[in-house]
Amino acid sequence: MRRESGWSGFWCGLFIAVGLVVFGYFISTTAVKVKNMERTVSVKGLAERLVKADIAIYPIRFDVADNNPLKLYDKIKASKSAILKFLKDEGFSQDEIFISPPQITDNYASGFNQNAKFRYSAVGVITVYTNKVDKVVSLGKDLYKLTQMGIMASNEKFQTNYLFTHLNKIKPIMVEEAIKNAQKAAEQFAMQSHSKLGKIKTASQGYFSITDRDPNTPYIKRVRVVVRVVYYLR
Repeated sequence: MRRESGWSGFWCGLFIAVGLVVFGYFISTTAVKVKNMERTVSVKGLAERLVKADIAIYPIRFDVADNNPLKLYDKIKASKSAILKFLKDEGFSQDEIFISPPQITDNYASGFNQNAKFRYSAVGVITVYTNKVDKVVSLGKDLYKLTQMGIMASNEKFQTNYLFTHLNKIKPIMVEEAIKNAQKAAEQFAMQSHSKLGKIKTASQGYFSITDRDPNTPYIKRVRVVVRVVYYLR
């Protein structure tokens, strides 16, 4: 009885082992077939566009100094009035001009600089925030007029900002263009691999980036987007 039971266990184990091998074979061959059926190609499509900024932020800094605080205040007031008149003559309205409180320093008390020529100095900033970008671009050329009036005014390029705020208007067109470019790349790959391009499997859109075209024309912006598309191949 024990011998028969042993043979039964042996044959039972053998059948199970063979069954697992056969089952595993079918699973592996099925996976290969599914993978072959899902041949894909992943491509990227780029869309770029040059646009003009629609908002300009242009700060004008002025400096004054005096030993008498009352005279310092008069100089601050005179500089503000001259700059405001200059900006209005250039075509900017009061609503586009913003005046920041001046920063006043006692040079004798600050850093114990007893050798300073003037005890008090002040720095003021008047900022233009406008959609008149062309006027701001040409504003720097006329800033010397303030100097001719005795106003120590200046503008640093890195402090001037040009913004493009109409991205939503061009987003759909640029995404469509990027997808078309991705499709062209996929079709080229399919042709070279002797395949046919199928439907889109997945697609993902990258972030839109807005950068200056170059350092000398920061009011011209480069808008860029990249999409990644996965196509089936037949």
